[in-house]
Amino acid sequence: MRILIIDDEPLAQTALANILAKRRDVERFDSADDAVEALDKLSKETYDVLLLDINMPEISGIELLDRINRHDRPVPSVVFVTAHEEYALTAFEKHAVDYVLKPFSAERIDEALDVAFRRSVGERAAKLVEAMPQLQKLSQRPTVRIAIRAKGRILFIEPGDVIAVQAEGNYVLLQRAGGSYLLRESISVMAEKLKPYGFIRIHRSVLVNASFVEEIQPWPTGEYGLRVKGGKEYTVTRTYKKNLKDIATAWIGMEGFGER
Repeated sequence: MRILIIDDEPLAQTALANILAKRRDVERFDSADDAVEALDKLSKETYDVLLLDINMPEISGIELLDRINRHDRPVPSVVFVTAHEEYALTAFEKHAVDYVLKPFSAERIDEALDVAFRRSVGERAAKLVEAMPQLQKLSQRPTVRIAIRAKGRILFIEPGDVIAVQAEGNYVLLQRAGGSYLLRESISVMAEKLKPYGFIRIHRSVLVNASFVEEIQPWPTGEYGLRVKGGKEYTVTRTYKKNLKDIATAWIGMEGFGER
């Protein structure tokens, strides 16, 4: 990853630089004291990720992003790093990858960079997809993200990063490899919204991302055991076992599967 830090606070610049220096996946990083210097660097170099403050002199971080979006060059993934919580909705509308509030921890910045890196890789892959006519419809699918307020910050999660969704009273628990997050929503609404992204319902209170499923084990009771990457196991009830057929595009030697 090539990263540009844009922040007029020297202490914040130094803290971010120290975090980046410890990451093996960062090829190089530069710093800019304001948006004017950032525009100059962006005209000469290509970056994968911007760590961008909002409240800066002359040109704000939001205005800088608007200017970048008007150019023909590829737009880097943007992680806002700011002390101002009130701009979170605007950041989401500008398609920011994440929104980190100051003061931040190294773990929080690392988490945001992990998401930004996956998005950068995904966007490069999407350019290849665009060259394949039979997959153009997939490349035109709009990016969908889930916004979650957690511990004084707003986290944007892509559905493809979610392993499973489990009902918890009036909430649902979104389980990722890097942690779990609560969202105030019903499991039925989540099932409808996430169905186009490969999620299947296996229980009245559980959805799983089909791409994370590693093993299915039939049980004498007519139910199934389902294991996802990472080792967690779930019960597939008889009511929803027919949905297991959606896990794979082809089944070999599995005639009558799910019909018991």
